[in-house]
Amino acid sequence: MATASSFAAVFFSSAFAACFAEVCTIPLDTAKVRLQLQRKTPPPPPPATAATAGGTLATILCIAREEGVAALWKGLIPGLHRQFLYGGLRISLYEPVKAFFVGGAVVGDVSLLSKILAALTTGVIAIIVANPTDLVKVRLQADGKVNTVKRNYSGALNAYATIIRQEGIGALWTGLGPNVARNAIINAAELASYDQFKQMFLKLPGFTDNVFTHLLAGLGAGFFAVCIGSPADVVKSRMMGDSTYRSTLDCFAKTLKNDGPGAFYKGFIANFCRIGSWNVIMFLTLEQRAPLFIASSSLCSDSCEVYAFVKEP
Repeated sequence: MATASSFAAVFFSSAFAACFAEVCTIPLDTAKVRLQLQRKTPPPPPPATAATAGGTLATILCIAREEGVAALWKGLIPGLHRQFLYGGLRISLYEPVKAFFVGGAVVGDVSLLSKILAALTTGVIAIIVANPTDLVKVRLQADGKVNTVKRNYSGALNAYATIIRQEGIGALWTGLGPNVARNAIINAAELASYDQFKQMFLKLPGFTDNVFTHLLAGLGAGFFAVCIGSPADVVKSRMMGDSTYRSTLDCFAKTLKNDGPGAFYKGFIANFCRIGSWNVIMFLTLEQRAPLFIASSSLCSDSCEVYAFVKEP
């Protein structure tokens, strides 16, 4: 059974890996949020703006040109807050929850269903805790010069305080419904598919538990996560970026009616570039750093087995 020290070791190693990946990929996330917030409007005259630029690269270049390069890292501080809480919890809880679903210690191959259920569960728990950080991150990223809603937050702490003062503390959980759906789905796609891909690759001739295997498994996990989670991600971004929507269903219905079904995959390339690269960086960092954290905590052997997710199965 996992000890408190073993849980803490995996939590901090996961949080470190998630925060490092966030720093590396947040410009892609900013571009993705801006693309997801776009509404269907008549084509604007050139030059394009950051609100109307059609592609990922064009959006990044427009944001840098119009608002400065630093704007691409808007939302970094709450992004780090989010990754510390969400990234740390969803991964450190994964193996204990998976063991719960299989009815004991994780030994040998585990069914894909058990992996999916474990990842769905940890995704829900983690995002309920981290939703306020996600809200502030999206609002800071959406607060561009050409955005119709200009909130003028001076920073993350000011955003938290302003939201509580103006909208009430409950507003920090705005968009919780689609955020739970989005993160439960994406967490299941990422963790379960990474776990499954890695297990599958290690059974193939020539594959070992090395960086190349981790890279392929991370890319596969990222692709599945984007394909499955993009619609919920768009609804989440729109609800957090625009407080006029009454509910998740209202946002979904209005997006479908006004912008068409393709709107649910707005920013798909940016999202895949973001989540694909995020997964590769995060899992590579986790696979390399987690054993060091675990070893430094002087764990007993049975505790290490519980956290076999970051070790060779």
